[in-house]
Amino acid sequence: MVEVEERDEHTSPLLTDYASSSADSHNNSIKRTGTVWTAIAHIITGVIGSGVLSLAWSVAQLGWIAGPICMLIFGIITIISSNMLCDCYRYPDPEVGHIRNRSYAEAVRSYLGKKSMWVAGTFIQESYFGYGIAYTITSAISMRAILKSNCYHKEGHDAPCEYGESLFMLLFGVVQVLFSQIPDFHNMELLSIVAAIMSFAYTFTGLALGFAKVVGTIAVFTLVWVHSETSTRGEHNLMSNIH
Repeated sequence: MVEVEERDEHTSPLLTDYASSSADSHNNSIKRTGTVWTAIAHIITGVIGSGVLSLAWSVAQLGWIAGPICMLIFGIITIISSNMLCDCYRYPDPEVGHIRNRSYAEAVRSYLGKKSMWVAGTFIQESYFGYGIAYTITSAISMRAILKSNCYHKEGHDAPCEYGESLFMLLFGVVQVLFSQIPDFHNMELLSIVAAIMSFAYTFTGLALGFAKVVGTIAVFTLVWVHSETSTRGEHNLMSNIH
């Protein structure tokens, strides 16, 4: 009797290894071991970031009508764009294409041509440059805010707790340069685990802050309502006694 080993669809590789006609020979030497769980982890780390902490405030500024509508529209755009990216991974057929596009620029080159790839590559590099500037400034502001908060707790709110941002920008840049020297840094399993943990931490932090805000608002409305009812009853009793 021959026993057939059952493969778990969640732990078996999503993509099988077979020859690719890509010009890059390195593409053939990659062992693909990605599973459903690793794909979910990478999607979570890619979609959920520190921006989720300000998402509730941004939606609140739009109001109860425009806010949910914008979230729905952005969700639809995300689904459409993710499906298009999945279909562009293989060329010329999205299911059994023999050419693998390992980057967005390669996908543009395969489907739209080399000129379009240069145009898309220009915008991609500009976005990387903008992301680098944004993260550097945000990191410096965050470190300065932590120092100011600690200073206010120790010295009081009237203390002159002022810190510059240039030093923190330089420190952040030095750390980035050091980390960039680590070989295969993007393939470290521990890095993906830490990134997933941080993404969940952002999510639960945002949920906790939103829940605390809602509870505080309900408590304020309850106190106002109780105070209003008490004042109304007192005025009614006073007018009844006078009558």
